[in-house]
Amino acid sequence: MILYDIPDIRLFWSEDERFLKQFVVPHVWQKIKFQPLSRYPPLINDISFWLPSETYSKNDFYDLARTVGGDLIEKVVLVDEFTHPKTKKVSHCYRIVYRHPERTLTQAEVHRIHQAIQESAVRELGVEGRF
Repeated sequence: MILYDIPDIRLFWSEDERFLKQFVVPHVWQKIKFQPLSRYPPLINDISFWLPSETYSKNDFYDLARTVGGDLIEKVVLVDEFTHPKTKKVSHCYRIVYRHPERTLTQAEVHRIHQAIQESAVRELGVEGRF
């Protein structure tokens, strides 16, 4: 606890991936500084869209979402990839986890950010929204 500045011993029995992933490092001697976890609940929203072409990269969407949502975005994960059987168009569905470190977010706040991400994805990545 002292080595990593962990404030509560109960965290050592946690299965929370936010805690556990802080201690996965490439080298055993790498210095680790514990980052406190938010105790406020997450809000989870999905976004899906048709991809524009072969030039699309998942990393472009991850970067765009984090640029628009900032520190309120805890995680962005691709949860589904679908290819339409007739048109062969490809669709991606991403799950975005929003969480504030110091207060509970409202769905109205998150909706505004989520809508800004949708609009930016259409404008900047050339995707066709399925929202």
